[in-house]
Amino acid sequence: MRKIVAGLHMSLDGVIESPEKWSFDFYCDEVGQSIKSRRDATGTLLLGRRTYEEFAAIWPGQNGEIADFMNNTPKLVASTTLTSVDWSGATLLPLLDGDVAAALTALKQEPGDNITITGSATLVRSLVHAGVVDELHLMVCPIVVGSGKRLFDDDGKRTPLRLAASETFPTGVVHLTYQPV
Repeated sequence: MRKIVAGLHMSLDGVIESPEKWSFDFYCDEVGQSIKSRRDATGTLLLGRRTYEEFAAIWPGQNGEIADFMNNTPKLVASTTLTSVDWSGATLLPLLDGDVAAALTALKQEPGDNITITGSATLVRSLVHAGVVDELHLMVCPIVVGSGKRLFDDDGKRTPLRLAASETFPTGVVHLTYQPV
């Protein structure tokens, strides 16, 4: 059985938007190893439409370890608006009656490595609320960004999670792993 694993960088005030603008100051070898261990357990990437479009515009022309991972790992794109995808290894997630959560619940039953969500905050939020995400990894950076998109907004939905693991890195980043209750 496969797991759906989501990983995001987050500021102390809950911002997940544009982490490339504020999270790199807190990068260290230990943070890199933590991210790499999740990457090594990934068999498929799951991307929302916006993240897919951003990544498909950037990664195909890049080289190096992370670019090789991004370009060579199979990718599922969760979208109700796209009719095709052209990044090598990308396919549209076959929806069950338009239901992303139902499609992923079925995929989780198949053998294979983890299905990992990178970015795609709207997708992560909806899948956490639907109980489909098996592990939510938050790399909380010691910075207040002040404004930006937050992972969970004021939608009034309550979803209990349990802290499965925590780790603090030398730069002050705290890696929190949550699972559904």
